[in-house]
Amino acid sequence: MDIQSQASRQGVIKKYREWLPEIPDRAIATLGEGETPLIEASSLSERVGARLYLKFEGMNPTASFKDRGMTVAMSRAVAAGSRACVCASTGNTAASASAYAARAGVGCFVVVPVGKIALGKAVQVLAHGAKIIQIEGNFDAALKLSKRIAEELGDVTLVNSVNQDRIEGQKTAAFEVTEALGHPPDALALPVGNAGNITSYWKGFSEWREAGEAGGAPRMLGFQAEGASPLVAGHDFESPETVASAIRIGSPASGEGALAAARESGGAIESVTDEEILAAQELLAREEGVFCEPASAAGVAGLLKLAGEGRGPEGVVVSVLTGHGLKDPDVILGRTRLPEPVPATFEAVAGEMERFMP
Repeated sequence: MDIQSQASRQGVIKKYREWLPEIPDRAIATLGEGETPLIEASSLSERVGARLYLKFEGMNPTASFKDRGMTVAMSRAVAAGSRACVCASTGNTAASASAYAARAGVGCFVVVPVGKIALGKAVQVLAHGAKIIQIEGNFDAALKLSKRIAEELGDVTLVNSVNQDRIEGQKTAAFEVTEALGHPPDALALPVGNAGNITSYWKGFSEWREAGEAGGAPRMLGFQAEGASPLVAGHDFESPETVASAIRIGSPASGEGALAAARESGGAIESVTDEEILAAQELLAREEGVFCEPASAAGVAGLLKLAGEGRGPEGVVVSVLTGHGLKDPDVILGRTRLPEPVPATFEAVAGEMERFMP
């Protein structure tokens, strides 16, 4: 058996090709994204009052869900003859774009709000050789500039989620969830920032239902950080602020898609506080062994909030964890520190263990 036939992660384009836009073989840029685990969360299930599963998208090649859409967007850009890509980003899109651009052999430019990119994500971008352009403005200003650059330069592709190829790739996660469970969940909870992901999931669930691949579709429950919750407030936030950097967006590019997903599915878009997000992140790490970045914990934070108010969904629920905790280590480092050293003796080490033994 040759090496290629033994490969287990073939990438979402090859696996779901019939559901995606046309892409010639020569243009496919893949890092084996997709096929991320669906983890049953026994401890948290009791807390939320439903059978909870975690779709851990932090296990994608660049450690976030963005890779699903980026493989399609970058492959389509290559097929169209683009010599470079550009994106606005607070981190995850930048990390994914830089990796897939390197894989595809095209240039990559990342426009970011000054000081608003998490260290773990900036390191990825620099490692892949992409060019970071920091601007004195917020994410929304960065996106406007990136759009204009792509429009006026012509052979540069915008790879933010306003690019429909990104939405097409990201919808494959809905297929995987349905395949893993054998049916769609009763509800799906996830963080909402620029709103492309909730739009993508709903597109995927809807397409499979319409094609007869599934008998229904879940309620879509999207959660924004309170300090960056324009879809909840009903107006843009000029200066969004939240500890969850990946969803620190004041004017979601796919906002209409998110609202439609909630409306059509009988779901909702609500907000959670930074304190609720950080508490959920800690519970996930300490009770389920799953370390996600703060933004990823917004879905679980929302489910805990709804359960506490007697409004939580029942049955089988999936919460999407969009990125790995190592993406944003500053938050954890800011809340804890290494302990003081003890003497290198058995007594000292055993004594420390005894202090904290469960």
